[in-house]
Amino acid sequence: MVASETYAEFLREQLAPLGRITLRRMFGKTGVFCDGVMLGMVTENTLYFRVDDQNRETFREAEAFPPLNYAKKGQMIDLAFWRLPERLFDEPDELIAWAQAALAAAHRVAAKRPAPKQPKASSRRKRSS
Repeated sequence: MVASETYAEFLREQLAPLGRITLRRMFGKTGVFCDGVMLGMVTENTLYFRVDDQNRETFREAEAFPPLNYAKKGQMIDLAFWRLPERLFDEPDELIAWAQAALAAAHRVAAKRPAPKQPKASSRRKRSS
């Protein structure tokens, strides 16, 4: 389920110190982006931040909750997004610290992706005049 408009606006306000926060519907959920890089996902008005090997220790508290997942061919597939503890919404400095760690992980993931292929220039034959 995607984020409600009220929750989306709340997240934009809470995460504003990071940069330009946008939310976009994707796969029945909502992607949370900072300056075009996806640092989180929302489902059922619950925020999940991106986790990788370098920031996993920062998110140790979030291990108590299952990661964001989906069903595929009868199996549950865990994604690299961990649920944000609700208490962080009462701790804005700590919330931003977690968000910065998630954003750093998002940049690392983006850097590993191959660059989009450029369309091949069509070969044009010179016309004789």
